[in-house]
Amino acid sequence: MTLKATPLNNAHRAAGARMVDFGGWDMPVNYGSQIEEHHAVRTDVGMFDVAHMCVVDIKGDNARAFLRHLLANNVDKLQVSGKALYSCMLNPEGTVIDDLIVYFINEGWFRLVVNAGTADKDVAWMQQQNAAGNHGLSITQRRDGANAMALIAVQGPNARAKVWEVIPEAKDATADMKPFNVAFAQSPAFGEAMIARTGYTGEDGFEIGVAADKAEQLWNALAAAGVKPAGLGARDTLRLEAGMNLYGQDMDETVNPLDAGLAWTIDLVSERDFIGKAALQAQGQNAQFVGLILREKGGVLRAHQKVIVAGTDATGEITSGTFSPSMQQAIALARVPMGVNVGDTVHVEIRDKKLAASVVKLPFVRNGKILAA
Repeated sequence: MTLKATPLNNAHRAAGARMVDFGGWDMPVNYGSQIEEHHAVRTDVGMFDVAHMCVVDIKGDNARAFLRHLLANNVDKLQVSGKALYSCMLNPEGTVIDDLIVYFINEGWFRLVVNAGTADKDVAWMQQQNAAGNHGLSITQRRDGANAMALIAVQGPNARAKVWEVIPEAKDATADMKPFNVAFAQSPAFGEAMIARTGYTGEDGFEIGVAADKAEQLWNALAAAGVKPAGLGARDTLRLEAGMNLYGQDMDETVNPLDAGLAWTIDLVSERDFIGKAALQAQGQNAQFVGLILREKGGVLRAHQKVIVAGTDATGEITSGTFSPSMQQAIALARVPMGVNVGDTVHVEIRDKKLAASVVKLPFVRNGKILAA
């Protein structure tokens, strides 16, 4: 099978990246030291190729009404141009087709960013719902074709300053911009740039969208300004420390989002109906999503390890696990039975051992600070 490549593939190879097959995409896992890349983002600035993710433009008079029904979070929260919202898109059974960010540009234009591996499925589902509801919308994926866009995430405490250095035109548009907002800047060097104050690391920064044929030029300019390239390895340890779900690992089309710690993204309060609402209300929440810190030596926490809760036959499961570079401890995200509380001790089956782990409140690390110990 031929792997798909982002517009930054040549830049990764020129920088000596170790490339891997990531869901059918040829992507950099690291450029040398994954640990150094992780710490660069936590303490300074790093950048990630996220051009495998897919921008989707939804345009038309009925865009808001369409998204009110399509998404579990309520787009009526988006009343000011440039605001962004994180949401799940559910199927009628109440499980997760995908998680995404939706940006409100104007009443006739909402922009979504969806995950790489689900993009084709997502767009097909949107088109199906568009037709079923006679919404008459234009739904356009922007990852391929003549109007393709590429996304670069610049993350870390010095991210904004570095972006302003490379794209000076962005400063006026974004200097006072709060997190989960988006603005546009016109750059002589890179053309129109979408600059969103969002990310997947637990640090401040921007996710920048430019025309695909400008992406490598922007990447190289950021690198020349001292922004350290970072790969999938650091991206995973950073997001896990930040307590952020990964689609396909922490939730998917078999998982009720209430059981995946995503209740805060599900609007069950308003009278608005949305796809999957009735199923969610019928199911309710049946598990908790928590953080674990391993308290005994002898292993590392990994996905699919069983979590044993004392005094009950019910068990939980680790969904994502790693060794935290920031904390120097093994940490994990896990779905555990209801009734487990922060501060409790559980045991994790690691090979032939049952090792003690503490239940902690997420996130583990945010904005450079260790919050769970």
